[in-house]
Amino acid sequence: MSWKTPPSCGVFFCGLEASDAGCYRTPMALTDNTRGAFLMMASMASFTFGDACVKALSGDIPLSQLLTLRGIIATTFIALLAYRLNALRFDFGRRDWVLVVIRSLSEVAAAYFFLTALFHMPLANVTALLQMLPLTITLGSAVFFGEAVGWRRWAAIALGFVGMLLIVRPGTEGFNAWSIYALIAVVCVTVRDLTTRRMSAEVPSLTVTFCASLAVLVFAAFWSFGQEWQPLTLRSGSLVLATSLFIMGGYSFSVFVMRVGEISFVAPFRYTGLIMALILGFVFFGEWPGLLTQIGAAIIVATGLFTFWREARLARQANTRRT
Repeated sequence: MSWKTPPSCGVFFCGLEASDAGCYRTPMALTDNTRGAFLMMASMASFTFGDACVKALSGDIPLSQLLTLRGIIATTFIALLAYRLNALRFDFGRRDWVLVVIRSLSEVAAAYFFLTALFHMPLANVTALLQMLPLTITLGSAVFFGEAVGWRRWAAIALGFVGMLLIVRPGTEGFNAWSIYALIAVVCVTVRDLTTRRMSAEVPSLTVTFCASLAVLVFAAFWSFGQEWQPLTLRSGSLVLATSLFIMGGYSFSVFVMRVGEISFVAPFRYTGLIMALILGFVFFGEWPGLLTQIGAAIIVATGLFTFWREARLARQANTRRT
């Protein structure tokens, strides 16, 4: 089974059709669902650890320098991976090219707003807000594409936004510009994923990911011209290398996870990223969200899980009617 719409976490994700890669094999006698769950957790762990490394670099080097250095490594890796899997092609139509450009620009904006917010907000808070994506994608599909959404999912979306308000708490002392940046990042990633849904199956997923990564690299490189680069110390250089390696690991695991397991079983394991963000935030940054933030995050996770379950059930009912 393929999962056309990539799941979002952190700033980059990619989907992969079954024809885009060779078979993934494991010596263990695991079911597809179990393998998919482990791969999803590995992907979330990679992206979350990468975000933690980015946060640890706050104040050491400019964000533009970080994005440029990480972009060089990540874009090169994606290009080699896509070439190795024969998934780097650019011979698709004008409509798809427009969508690729829109998606790439959304990726650029998402990277800027998300990482800027990450520099200034607790890791778990930013990660929790990003868990709204299943809800915002469902909302965007209904508003812009006219997809049918029943009252149950509308209720889940409304409750999810209540959870979001509990996290950012507008009008209180804890609400600031960085909270707005995090919400803008959610909007940008939503646009990115909705755009991905409209692409034809002819567009290789890794080509889309390569274009987005290259766009972020170009943006960061031009942005860095107006800023003074800082010399890399052993600490900052190690963190830049680590976040790049984690990003590459996240890409690799996300490639594999698209190819195994049932979406209704595998998708909920994306929320393990929030648990990891809580642990990393507490251990390395001394951060622990307040009670209202915990309640808001729990509401977002619960409504997201319900959305996954409801969409999977509707898909099964549609398949039953067709057969």
